[in-house]
Amino acid sequence: MTHHEVHRAHRIGWLRAAVLGANDGIVSTASLIIGVAAAGTGQGDILLAGVAGLVAGAMSMAAGEYVSVSSQSDTEQADLELERKSLEENVEFEKRELAGIYVDRGLSSALARQVAEELMAHDALAAHARDEIGITESARARPVQAAFSSALTFTVGAALPLLTAWIVPTASVIPAVGGLSLVFLGTLGGVAARAGGAGILRGMLRVMFWGALAMAATAAVGRLFGVVA
Repeated sequence: MTHHEVHRAHRIGWLRAAVLGANDGIVSTASLIIGVAAAGTGQGDILLAGVAGLVAGAMSMAAGEYVSVSSQSDTEQADLELERKSLEENVEFEKRELAGIYVDRGLSSALARQVAEELMAHDALAAHARDEIGITESARARPVQAAFSSALTFTVGAALPLLTAWIVPTASVIPAVGGLSLVFLGTLGGVAARAGGAGILRGMLRVMFWGALAMAATAAVGRLFGVVA
């Protein structure tokens, strides 16, 4: 019988950005809609605020992800360039350094030296990037992918409470958006946990808790300003 393992580490880059975008889209837009509705405004104003929040949020997520992941990518490139220069100037030192890493991981000195020599003969920079610096292909920073994933999933997430506010009567906006947004968040948390190999119930509860807290806070603020006005 063939044993086949399904690993999920290659999903880390896009999964993190996608979950963050969708979660932020649901929470921020639902909270904005509930806050505006709690202030006693009409449906037109509620929808306008929701659409503005969707557009601004999607652009903000894309820009934020691109800038932050680009910074990570710049750091990786700088480290790789430093390692490339060291390999050109003192390859024997780098070989001993790599062998020392393998000795620390449990190999004998002779075997560690042999492994280091063979890996460096194949691709010296890749061997040092992976085992010395900790940069792997599956976890490399990809700014464009992160920005696109985050903006797209934010838009999808934000569209859910916005559509709810458009469909239901104005008097029912707060309970409908709040309740359905918690369902959306629970579903997102479960799907994300499933994709990442974590516990589904725990993934659902943690996003629902923080989402409920955010919506309650904005509802309180909206009610306060609505009364003051």
